[in-house]
Amino acid sequence: MTNTLEASIEIAASPEAVWEIVSDLKRMGEWSPQCRKMLMSGEVREGATTFNINRKGLLVWTTRSKVIRFEPNEAIAFRIKENFTIWSFTLEPTSTGTRVVQRRETPNGTSKLSQTLVKTIFGGNDSFEAELIVGMNATLARIKNEAETASAGALGSH
Repeated sequence: MTNTLEASIEIAASPEAVWEIVSDLKRMGEWSPQCRKMLMSGEVREGATTFNINRKGLLVWTTRSKVIRFEPNEAIAFRIKENFTIWSFTLEPTSTGTRVVQRRETPNGTSKLSQTLVKTIFGGNDSFEAELIVGMNATLARIKNEAETASAGALGSH
């Protein structure tokens, strides 16, 4: 099944300020309600790999990902090895700051294992995807808060 989930938000901060946050994958656990940690050795760059710890309620599971797109101040994307999904953040400058779009894409569908787990453990695809969109909006709200707080602090220090 090919399906793209998307959420977006306007942030009153420059693309550079927002990029500092979204490109720091080691901090993903601060933003995402599901991905509690992204562990990585070395710098975030195209080809870098992560080990991720995810949680929903009492259920905890791990995944691995690889950064497949890294364009400073514009976009970052990573593919989850276990289920084939691609997660991305795209930054677009606006007159008041930055529009951030978070996507979860499945261009080649998801793995059989993922489909089985979603059906049997996560309550089925519709409710799982609805929950992912809620989580994406929560992630973006946390990133917005961090970016706007940091930008306000930077303006106040001049």
